[in-house]
Amino acid sequence: MKKTIGLLTLIQFFVYIGFGIIIPIIPELIANMNGSALHIGWLLAVYSLASFLTARLWGGIADRIGRRKVILIGLLGFTISFLMFALFINHLAALYVSRMIGGLFAGALYTGSMSYVADITSNENRNKYMGFVGMAIGLGFILGPAMGGLLSKVSIAFPFYISAGFMAFTFLLTFFVLKESKPKQAARRQSISIKDQLTGNLVPLFLFTFVTTLLLAGLEGTFQIYQIQKIDITPFEVGLLFMVSGLIDAGIQGGVMQKIKDGTETHWIIMGQVVSAGGLLLMPLSYNLWFAGIFLAIFTAGNALVRTCTLSLITKKTDQHGAATGASYSIDSLGRVLGPVVFTWIFEMHALATFLTASLLGVLSITLIIAYEKKKPIQMNSI
Repeated sequence: MKKTIGLLTLIQFFVYIGFGIIIPIIPELIANMNGSALHIGWLLAVYSLASFLTARLWGGIADRIGRRKVILIGLLGFTISFLMFALFINHLAALYVSRMIGGLFAGALYTGSMSYVADITSNENRNKYMGFVGMAIGLGFILGPAMGGLLSKVSIAFPFYISAGFMAFTFLLTFFVLKESKPKQAARRQSISIKDQLTGNLVPLFLFTFVTTLLLAGLEGTFQIYQIQKIDITPFEVGLLFMVSGLIDAGIQGGVMQKIKDGTETHWIIMGQVVSAGGLLLMPLSYNLWFAGIFLAIFTAGNALVRTCTLSLITKKTDQHGAATGASYSIDSLGRVLGPVVFTWIFEMHALATFLTASLLGVLSITLIIAYEKKKPIQMNSI
């Protein structure tokens, strides 16, 4: 099982390198085309929007045809996306299409990989192994922008050729090594509909997932502009702080998640959300770079703990792991689309209100976990 988890971890690592590799390159691309700065945000947003619209569909497909096929389809699609971005690097319309293709197949890779982890783990060790995959996601997100900036010194298209090569190699490795985790008979028995199994007592968990990602994306969208006003922070310093926070995220996934016992997830979720809300509440007290880094680290630690615990808990409450992870990723993507929009709008009205509102929303979202605890779990064996 460890070899399989390692391969799934590698897949998500490359996916999130691909997610981040474009970040330092987009501004230069748009500047070279003399395009509007609005394209910078939209090229990032369409990726998450495509994931939001299709991740739930991929989850149902994974429950019907199996995880391995969905992962292979996702790897092939991601490879095409990177190649297209590299080949049409000077054509804005093609870049949008490439990003939409990337978002479309990112949903396939996430739902296929995470439902695979849920299939081959027990309730007792699922937190541990989902934490490992989460750690790879965090490290990929850290290294992606760094690789993009470094490799772009060769040429602005070079990082995407390298990424396409990584994904093609992973496709071949997956094709020859990864076996299907879901028996064919079980796959035929499962319905792709998630109406029955992903409603009822799971609704609070999905809403909580949305809030958690909304806060994360909102902070990512406002942190730099607030700290420019507050402490005159530089782009280099912002990159450094987010790199450190990414390492903390990976440390939480690879460390704390390994210690969380089955049945205690909600306690850790509540604690993590209190910690992340505290980090947001403290943010206006960022009187220098050190304080800004400490408060960002506090938020990151709580948010990292909450995200993985919630997904692990969701997969334990339904046998449709593909549908569950697909719905979760879809909601996560919606939060990534709306977070920067909502919180930059609040920021324009009042900078301080941004973090006070986010902190309050984080605390209030704990009531969703309390509501989940009070609901009677769905009896899966009777469905």
